[in-house]
Amino acid sequence: MQLKTARLCLDCSELHDAQQCPVCASESFAYITRWVPAPERRAHPRPAPVPEAATYRRLIVADALGPKAARLLRRGAVGLAAVSLARWVWRQSRESKKAAHKSDAQEPLKAVSEGSPSRPTLRRKR
Repeated sequence: MQLKTARLCLDCSELHDAQQCPVCASESFAYITRWVPAPERRAHPRPAPVPEAATYRRLIVADALGPKAARLLRRGAVGLAAVSLARWVWRQSRESKKAAHKSDAQEPLKAVSEGSPSRPTLRRKR
């Protein structure tokens, strides 16, 4: 039985590692590690991390995230420029159509007001 999984039954003080006490079938227990500290399982503890390793780790993570963020930013800027250009072209075409339509509608009125010989002006009698 390992010390980390050993349990003390609170009803009959039996040591066990099952969910229920094998003697009284009680489910009330406490882990032994509350009173007896469990030693490190490794023969040699891990060495402390070198500060240079943290620096290299930050550089690696920054390089991995940097191009992706820059690429997303660049794509967003290109997309915004494309949408803006399309809107500008659409507005220019609409304005040129309106201008052409207005000039076509105003030409007969100019001819009538100038008294062009091609169209006789009608005058009412009073």
